[in-house]
Amino acid sequence: MSQSTGGTRERIKAVALELFTEHGYEATSLREVAERLGVTKAALYYHFKSKDEIVTSVVEDRLDRMDALISWGEAQPDTLATRQTLIERYADAMFSGEQPSVMRFFEQNQTALKNLSAGRELRERMFRLASVLCRGDDSAGAQLRAVLALFAVHSSWFAVRTPDITDADRKQVALEVAYELLAAITAKSRTPAEPPCAEE
Repeated sequence: MSQSTGGTRERIKAVALELFTEHGYEATSLREVAERLGVTKAALYYHFKSKDEIVTSVVEDRLDRMDALISWGEAQPDTLATRQTLIERYADAMFSGEQPSVMRFFEQNQTALKNLSAGRELRERMFRLASVLCRGDDSAGAQLRAVLALFAVHSSWFAVRTPDITDADRKQVALEVAYELLAAITAKSRTPAEPPCAEE
């Protein structure tokens, strides 16, 4: 029963995101979501009482993934290899399963998301993840590069307009840009350590 309920909730989220992306979050009603699913509004209410609840559930799934990445990154040494592996794992998570549709929804509904508590939590996690990416270099440039490395993964969904590009190619382009940004952070964080090494 719980497995069936879980499957139904995932289907509702998938269809709702599809509609939110097609028509916009504000312009889509729960009635339209129910109609696309082929269920009554009452059946939909059994799982989600509002559009906000649907989005919150989607965001919570993503927050769990980000929390796991943050914990992993904080436990690793402050090296370029760690930064690269962290951004790779982030890209893997963002390109897997249903995440591409989630990314498109976020990209097209930023204003609506900004007003939801779930959206504010997501923003806070993004900055925490960026902080892990620039550990060892607290300069403004490092902070910006870390955030831009994450945005390279996100923006690949709408900024790369090459016709017929595959998801794998899109992800590879995003990672190449992210690696360039992260390499600059690592070089900067090593600078203070260089003079003592040269003297020894």
